[in-house]
Order: sequence, then C-alpha cells, then structure tokens
Amino acid sequence: MTEVALWPDSAYENVEGERPYLVPHLIRSDKPLAAVIVLPGGGYGYRADHEGEPIAKWLNDLGLHAFVLHYRVAPHKHPIPLGDAKRAMRIVRSRAAEFGIDPARIGILGFSAGGHLASTAGTHFDAGDSSSSDPIERASSRPDAMVLCYPVISLGEFRHHGSLVNLLGEDAPEELRRELSSELQVTEQTPPTFLWHAADDGAVPVQNSLMFAAALANKGVPYEIHIYESGGHGIGLAYDHPEAHTWTLCCGNWLKKRGFTEEADVQ
Repeated sequence: MTEVALWPDSAYENVEGERPYLVPHLIRSDKPLAAVIVLPGGGYGYRADHEGEPIAKWLNDLGLHAFVLHYRVAPHKHPIPLGDAKRAMRIVRSRAAEFGIDPARIGILGFSAGGHLASTAGTHFDAGDSSSSDPIERASSRPDAMVLCYPVISLGEFRHHGSLVNLLGEDAPEELRRELSSELQVTEQTPPTFLWHAADDGAVPVQNSLMFAAALANKGVPYEIHIYESGGHGIGLAYDHPEAHTWTLCCGNWLKKRGFTEEADVQ
C-alpha cells in the first residue's frame, strides 16, 4: 500500500515544509489483526531509518499490522509532532475495517525521542470530536498499548537536551516542560506499557524509563520494564547485542499477554 497522508492537501496550501504520512506494512489475514504505529527516534531533528521499517517488519513477523509514522521534526515544534501522532492514531482507528485491523487493539511504539512522542500520545489523548465533519477526527487518539524503547520521557533534570530544544526551543517555559514531561502526566487511563533501556545509556539517562515505570505503578497501570546493564543508545532491534537482543522476545511475549498477538517466542 502506498503512503497515507495525515492531513488533506488543503492544510498545506500556504504552508512550506514536509507533509507527514504513514507507511503501512500490512500482512494477509482472514480476520482483523492488531496494529502498531512505529515512531522512529532522532532527537526531534530527524527520523532514524533503522528504527522504522526494520521494526515494522519485526512486528509483521509477530503477526501484527504495522505503520511507520513520518512525523514532522525541527524546525517544526510542539504541538505539531504530537498532532501528527494523534492524527495517525485516528486514521488507523477510523479506517480499521479497510486495513483489516481490530480498532480496539492499536498500539504505539517509539524509540528515544519517538518514545517521547509515543508517551505524550499516551498521556495527552482524547476521545475524538463527535461533532466534527471529518470522520477521522471523530475517532479516539488513545493507544491501546505503548512500547517505549530507551525513551525520552522527562524534560526536567534527566532530559535529553537536544530533544527539548528541537521540540520546544531554548527558552521553553517551565509549565510547558512539565506538561510534556510524561512521568508527570500519567493517570489511571494511561495505556499499559512495555519499557526497555540500557543502564549505560549516555544520551538519554535510564532514569527516564525508571521514572515513567514508577508513575505507572503509582497509578496502577500495568507495565513491564527491562533494564540492561549495557547497550548504550540507539541500538534498535539490537540483534547483535549480547544482552539487549532479548528485548524483542520479551516484548513479543508481552504483546501476546496484552492480547495483541497469538505469536510469542519470536526474536
């Protein structure tokens, strides 16, 4: 299937810049399947290729439909990336029958800054606008599950400064930093979450995942977290890493437990 534009062309008539879109990776099935929207990392400055299509293909191997989101990055700033993520969720849900998807099983998966975007989608969702003339905008933007891979979570003490600057600018007010620090925005309605991180991550401190897990625990939200002693940052599927390569196995089993797939023990 070809690219799926997020917004009508009319939204860009007098606007310069890239058009965000989804790249579908669909698999054949005689019944509706779960789906996952993939958000590559890149510090809100670019989108890392190895955290996009290869992840979608791995999800396909698990028996899931996948979509890679080409969301807008710098010079675009908040709320544009979040708007793209929420719109992507609405598109996949509103067109679920067309894509062969169960609209109640749509997850989101993000790496690094893409993990931040995924976590903000999971903490700033809405039920949709029932009065909208656009059927896409009537759909909920809430993910049914989140997978956060060495994610940027906080814009406070343990922030990744480059992501903060690209998303909000150098002089972002403290109130906005707190609003987009996902560990401060968790509620009982936050989706179940799978997290993994390396303790020696020198770019995005492991405290980001730890704080988010603690916030989920405090609100009673189901979660699973894996911290590897080594692995650094940006290792994607990590197939060649002696420790972190197990994250795909663990995540596959977690997705099965959440009812997303019948497959498990797939690396």
